[in-house]
Amino acid sequence: MSAESAGPGSAPLCPEHGQALSWFCCSERRPVCAACAGLGGRCRGHRIRRAEERAEELRNKIVDQCERLQFHSASIARYVAEVLPGKNQRAVSTASAARELVIQRLGVVRSLCESEEQRLLEQVHGEEERAHQSILTQRVHWTEALQKLNAIRTSLVGMLTHLDDLQLIVSQAGQKEQEIFERTEEAEGILDPQESDKLNFNEKCIRSPLLTQLWVTAVLGSLSGTEDVRIDERTVSPFLQLSDDRRTLTFNAKKSKACADAPERFDHWPNALAATSFQAGLHTWMVNVQNSCAYKVGVALGQLPRKGSGSDSRLGHNTFSWVFSRYDQEFRFSHDGQHEALGLLRCPTQLGVLLDLQAQELLFYEPASGTVLHAHHVPFSGPLFPVFAVADQTISIIR
Repeated sequence: MSAESAGPGSAPLCPEHGQALSWFCCSERRPVCAACAGLGGRCRGHRIRRAEERAEELRNKIVDQCERLQFHSASIARYVAEVLPGKNQRAVSTASAARELVIQRLGVVRSLCESEEQRLLEQVHGEEERAHQSILTQRVHWTEALQKLNAIRTSLVGMLTHLDDLQLIVSQAGQKEQEIFERTEEAEGILDPQESDKLNFNEKCIRSPLLTQLWVTAVLGSLSGTEDVRIDERTVSPFLQLSDDRRTLTFNAKKSKACADAPERFDHWPNALAATSFQAGLHTWMVNVQNSCAYKVGVALGQLPRKGSGSDSRLGHNTFSWVFSRYDQEFRFSHDGQHEALGLLRCPTQLGVLLDLQAQELLFYEPASGTVLHAHHVPFSGPLFPVFAVADQTISIIR
C-alpha cells in the first residue's frame, strides 16, 4: 500500500518503495525507508539515523522547551504578582515625594519672592516718602524766599512811589540809600533754585540681584526664540572676515584690501554692526565665544563713528556703545570710557544679550545656566544695534 493510500490508522509508507519509513535522512531532513537509506537508494552517502532516535530527540527538545516555557511563565507570573505591585507602590510613593518636593521648593521660592517683594515695595515707599519730604522742604524754603523777595520788592516800590527826587537825595535820605543797598544785598543773597538728585525718585532702590535673576529666568523660559541677528556687511572692519550666512566674524591681523571703503565701514577697530536695530520691546540674542580670547559684544547707537583709531569709534570708549568684553582672562563692562571689572568664575562658551527697552535695561547672561553676568540700567536715546568686535579667532551669532 502506498503512502497516499494508507488508511488513517496505519503508518505512512515510502511512496517510492512502499516500505515503512523507519529511518531519518539528516541531509534532506525527512523520514525515509530502508531501501532509500541503502547502497542503491537516493540517500546513499547521507547521514542517516533511525526514525525512533530522531523522534526521541525531538521529544526531548519539546520537553526542554516546555520546561523553559514553564520557568518563563512562572517568572512572569511572579513578576506580575510580586514585582509590579511593589513597583506601583514605589511609583505612588515616589510621585508623592516628588509632589511634596515641588510644593516645598516652590513654597520656598514663593516665600522668598514675597519677602523680596515686600522689601522692595518698602524701599520704594521709603524712597517716595524721602523724595516727597525733600520736595515739601524745598517748597517751604522757596515759598519763604518768594515772600521775602516780594517784601523787598514792595519796600523798594514804596520808595519809588512815595519819595520824590529831592527826598531821595537829601542828607536825611542817606538812610534810604543804605536801606536800598541792604535790601538789594538781601535779595541777591537768595540764590536761584538748582537741580538736585535729592528731589528725584532714585530708581536704584528697586535693583535686586534676586529679582533680576528670577526675571531673566522667567523671560528666557517664555520667549519663543532668539532674534535672527545678522551682520551688516557694509560695516565690517577690513580686519574681519564675514561668513556667507553673515553670522560669523573671523579676525585677520592683516588688513584686507578687498573691502571697499564706505561711510558705514569701520576702518580701524575690528568692529561690526548688525543689520537690524531695536527701538521698543524685549529682545535677546546669543553669541558663541568659546574660540575667542578677545572680543566685545553689546549694543550701540547708529551714530557710532566708524572712522579713525580714536576712542570715538572704539567700542565701550564713547557715549554711543555699551559692551561686555573679554581680553585673555579679564572680563568687564564698558561704556563711555568707564570700565567695570566682572569677577567671572569661568569663561563662558556662549554669551547671551537681553535688551529690555521698556525698562531701559541691558543684561548679559550665560545661556546654559541663565546666570546673569551683568545688568546695566540707562536711558537709551535712540534705536540700538547689536554690535560686535573680535581680535582673536572667531565669534558666531547663534540661531
